Amino acid sequence: MRSLKSLLISIIAVLLVLGFAPNAWAFCGFYVSKADAKLYNQASQVVLARDGDRTIITMANDYQGEVEDFALVVPVPSVIKQEQVHVGNPKIIERLDAFSAPRLVEYFDPDPCQPPPESKPIGGVTPTSGAVQEETGKSLGVTVEAKFTVGEYDIVVLSAKESNGLETWLNRNGYKIPRNARQLFRPYIRQNMKFFVAKVNLKEFDKSGYQFLRPLQIAYESKKFMLPIRLGIINSQNEQDLIVYILSPQGQAELTNYRTVNIPSNTEIPLFVKDEFGDFYKAMFQKTYEREDKKVAFLEYAWNMGSCDPCAADPLSREELKEAGVFWLDPDALANTFITRLHVRYTRDKFPEDLIFQETSNGQLFQGRYVLQHPFTGEMKCEAANNYQQYVRDRQEQELQTLAQLTGWNIRDLRRKAQITQSKSTPFWRDIWKP
Repeated sequence: MRSLKSLLISIIAVLLVLGFAPNAWAFCGFYVSKADAKLYNQASQVVLARDGDRTIITMANDYQGEVEDFALVVPVPSVIKQEQVHVGNPKIIERLDAFSAPRLVEYFDPDPCQPPPESKPIGGVTPTSGAVQEETGKSLGVTVEAKFTVGEYDIVVLSAKESNGLETWLNRNGYKIPRNARQLFRPYIRQNMKFFVAKVNLKEFDKSGYQFLRPLQIAYESKKFMLPIRLGIINSQNEQDLIVYILSPQGQAELTNYRTVNIPSNTEIPLFVKDEFGDFYKAMFQKTYEREDKKVAFLEYAWNMGSCDPCAADPLSREELKEAGVFWLDPDALANTFITRLHVRYTRDKFPEDLIFQETSNGQLFQGRYVLQHPFTGEMKCEAANNYQQYVRDRQEQELQTLAQLTGWNIRDLRRKAQITQSKSTPFWRDIWKP
């Protein structure tokens, strides 16, 4: 693995004119593909399970580098005890990502020569030992409030009177943090927050048998519903992606100090996007991000965990939700867990504050959903066929226009690509043997 010495981020749908119109399907459909966190090179993921003032946070470690260089510094509202810390299962974050990822679905036009079916209601289912070196820190204004080992992590909880002393203490005790970290420590010290600091116990890591670092989970109580992201800006001047999964019994969660914008959704796009959905979603996200002046959070998914429509993955089971930190489950139902997926792309200048959330009772459902609508390709012998064929041509042109608007891609290039795709999908004998 290449060496990368870094401080991980702190938590880190055409109206038809000619008389034919297909039925509307709401959310149901055939799931094709998804745009998950793997699309992004530097996407950090955090799970916040919160009810009232109680929170369990799960921080995924996408660290790339030598494990002995790993350091995690997280501002926390109070002193964290050993029993409040747990080493989690990385597959849980993968499951949340798969379940809530923006999705591509496809539908197939019915035979325009057949009467439409009756509509049905939609349902939804550094020291090599890893030990922390002792130092009183009195002269630096740093106090070790707690010290313990959980799984493969050695953890200390610190309080500090000033940022220079905290930076010095961390450096002297083998934590490989970036230079000049002190400037981003200051606001947390002013708020009298503590610092949860973790590094790898190499002996315990070797014993664990895991190839990668597992996520850390912290349980705490605080009236503040926030996520410190400013420390993550230390790592890079470039844009960073953060995906936050908020689990709540109330409904959607939202940001209070930045706008939350729904990602463009429920749009019909050309069929050839099926083979390049990842490229489409990344281009669309970047275009929307720039249009919003790069300072909003995007809602990618909001749904009750008891169902999904269409499902990009099965809902999490009761045991999986518990592993994700959900502690309020009813004995007989999963329906009281709501998942909100927020995607934040941030930089130092556009996000000068940490993320502050609030729980709401808004149970409105939303998902990033993109539709492939296949034309009917069977034999058509009726008066409606000509109208339908014109409708399809108009629809396909609109799909290309929509794609160009969402992504900024050149419309002429898209038309050429659509012509190639359509010619490949038409049987070579059709023009020879048609009546």
